[in-house]
Formats: sequence, structure tokens, C-alpha cells
Amino acid sequence: MLSYETYFFDLDGTVFIGDALLPGVQTTLFHLRRLNKQLRFLSNTAIRTRAECLGRLRLLGLTADINEVVTAGYVSAVYFKELDGPVRVLVSGERALRFELESEGVAVTDDPLDATHVLVGMDREFTYDKLHRAMRAVRAGASLIAANPDPCCPVEGDLLPDTWSMVKAIESAGSVQVQEVIGKPSAYYAEKVLEWSGARSERCLMIGDRLDTDIQFGASHGMHTALVLSGVTSLDDLAAYPVQPDYVWKSLDELLSTAAGTDSII
Repeated sequence: MLSYETYFFDLDGTVFIGDALLPGVQTTLFHLRRLNKQLRFLSNTAIRTRAECLGRLRLLGLTADINEVVTAGYVSAVYFKELDGPVRVLVSGERALRFELESEGVAVTDDPLDATHVLVGMDREFTYDKLHRAMRAVRAGASLIAANPDPCCPVEGDLLPDTWSMVKAIESAGSVQVQEVIGKPSAYYAEKVLEWSGARSERCLMIGDRLDTDIQFGASHGMHTALVLSGVTSLDDLAAYPVQPDYVWKSLDELLSTAAGTDSII
């Protein structure tokens, strides 16, 4: 368990829920850092910037650096920055998503008929007007891009509609299909994470609470995987899913107990 060189951690549902740090997180991360392991925090969030995620980690008492934090919003900005040809993005999402694009020098437009792409992220103030503008853009030929494929987001005691709910509304209204998904489990996200970390996929352990993003992400790109049941996934969900993780834990504190030779829950 402690032989991996790089440990990738999802955030929501794995490291914290809301403003609460989950069991074992602080001890586990401290121990891995003492062993000089490389850590990365891989989030599909589109409602917080990398800097905001870093601030949240530090507020919860965790040590981290900005280069250790990767978000779907930031990777989306890099994606558009690397595209050839003119790019003018209509952002259907919150302030953080637009900020990441503008910080990377990506042109953002509010004119649906001027947009070459529509980037969709979780939006807690999604309105009919926002749906209408995104619909007009894609019907005029703009490519529909999803910041992540998450249908819902865990919060303390509840779930919130996430990016995919907004994507489906725009697909339906615009009579189009999404052309690219940026966040986990996409190949582009994996390519960037491995490039930035310099890690070899077979020497990485991906730890997260979602089967369709975290576990699928790791398994699809040659990493070992660990599912924590502290977020959105239950054992019933796990039994029905075609891709199985290498480890299953109730929470992150089982990483160290597994390393010490104590059985995990399976």
C-alpha cells in the first residue's frame, strides 16, 4: 500500500464533505508526505478555482501547494488554450469557471452568436436565460463542451445537481450532443495530470468516492484504484458496476491500516 510513488486524491467525498474533513485524512496525508510520496488533489469541480480549493485544504489544516491541485475548470482552460484556430467561449457556469479561462488568456464571450464553443459547468444559479443563450450558441454551430460528467455533487446530508444535469438540458434544447468532456475520467485530464506530475501511471494510486469518474479514471489509464465509501457510492452501487477498484475502504483512514496489514472491508 505504501509502495506507490504518487497518490491521487479526489476532494469532495474523499478528503472532505462541505466544511468537514473526513476521517483519517490528516493522518494519512501527513504520513505519506513523511515518506516523500508525491500527492495530487484531483477534483472535477467547476465552481471553485484551484486557488480556492487550495485555500479550503489549508483552512482544514492540510498542507498543500497550488501545483498539487488540479480542477476540471483549470484543465478546461488549458484545453481551450491548446486548441488551434480562433476560440471564443460562452461559459454556462459560475464565476470560478470563467475566471480560470480568463486567467489562461482564453477569450470569453457573452454573445451566443459569436461563440465557437459553449463550456458547461455546475451552476447553482442556472436559469432559463442561461439555458436559452447556450441553446442559441450550439444551434448556431458552437461546440458543446462539458467541464465534467458528474450528475450530482455530495454535500453534507444531501446531493446537489452537478454539471451533467445542465449539459443534458442544453443538449435537449439545442438538439446537439456534447462533443468533449474535460474532467475525470477523460483521457485529456489523465494526460495533463501525468504530464504535470511526471508520474508513471502504473506507479500511481487513484483514490476517490465515485465509480464513474474516480475509479473509471484510474482503471482506464493504467493506475491502481481505491474506492472510499465516504461519498456518493454504496456497496450496492459497487456490486452493480462493471469496473471494480483494487481496494475498497469505508474512509481514507483504512489506507494506513491496510498498509499495516489490517484487512479492509472487503
